[in-house]
Amino acid sequence: MEITTTPTTFFTRLLARKGQPILIAGPCSAETEAQTLATARGVQALGNVDLFRAGVWKPRTRPGSFEGAGSAALPWLQRVTQETGLPVAIEVATPRHVEEALAHGIQVLWVGARTTANPFAVQELADALAGTGVPVMVKNPVNPDVSLWAGALERLARAGITDLAAIHRGFSTFAPSKYRNPPTWMLAIELKTRFPHIPLICDPSHMAGRRDLLLPIAQKALDLDYDGLIIETHPDPDQALSDAEQQVTPARLGEIFSELKYRRRSSSNEDYQAKAEELRQKMDVADREIMEALARRMALVEELAEYKKANDVKILQFDRWKEIFATRSAWAETLHLNKDFIGELYKLIHLESIRKQTEVLNGAPAEEPGHLGPGL
Repeated sequence: MEITTTPTTFFTRLLARKGQPILIAGPCSAETEAQTLATARGVQALGNVDLFRAGVWKPRTRPGSFEGAGSAALPWLQRVTQETGLPVAIEVATPRHVEEALAHGIQVLWVGARTTANPFAVQELADALAGTGVPVMVKNPVNPDVSLWAGALERLARAGITDLAAIHRGFSTFAPSKYRNPPTWMLAIELKTRFPHIPLICDPSHMAGRRDLLLPIAQKALDLDYDGLIIETHPDPDQALSDAEQQVTPARLGEIFSELKYRRRSSSNEDYQAKAEELRQKMDVADREIMEALARRMALVEELAEYKKANDVKILQFDRWKEIFATRSAWAETLHLNKDFIGELYKLIHLESIRKQTEVLNGAPAEEPGHLGPGL
């Protein structure tokens, strides 16, 4: 479904007025009235924050920890707007949340990662939001599934909510990572490709899970042409009742904003344009050469598969895969390539090799073997 937006949405107005990315900040949770207002005053003093965020209803993975102040926090957020002039955004997960938020004049809502993963819950929210015209941000689902993310945006659009933005907060993974939720940038780029007119906002706090990683993640998002940042801040982060490790003081937030480099999308410099076009043409030639090399490799894979079939040999060869993975990573280092990148590339090449061999051995088209392990 194509989602259409108008040039007068809340988010596009902000972008047009500023000429640079939207900045959203506030605590993970509105814990007390004093803490909420102190954070808002600190954020407003920075002078460049556009929207105040705060968690109100915070169901956690396991019960027993702080789960938000709930409805009691909504009057505090009304005071935030009254005292600072900042519009406020909160997460809603049920139709009752929507009703209470709008009754208290909350200007922007967002759909959280766990809710986005559940089409039933998203549809209930869409039905509750129909006709309100309220701006809504949609976080990516916890699992790496662009279609779920897109589906949530589409359900809201079908309900008449066209004032939309997408929040990229990273994805859950079982693989070891320095990030709480690894960014997996390509999935967000894929969403932006599908919906180029929907602003894309990066959430470094939930990606990082650590305050020391906020700046590099935020910078990368800006370099990838994101439309905004949403970063958690708290007057005393170490004492925060939720997500303490990823929050920063308003003062540190100001330092992060001042250290960010806001680069241009392009340059009108004729020398730049000529050189960039020359390099892009060379890349096109290199890409063609890469594909021709891959075609030659896959032809060899098919030939090998025929020999395996003739000799009744299985597809999976673990020792061979270990050899490929080790040698290609070593070759990458000698060529000054990132060995982790080459490792991921060869996993994809290997999966395609398995698929081709499966077709040859079974004499029928094979399904994508994305779940299979090593062995060529």
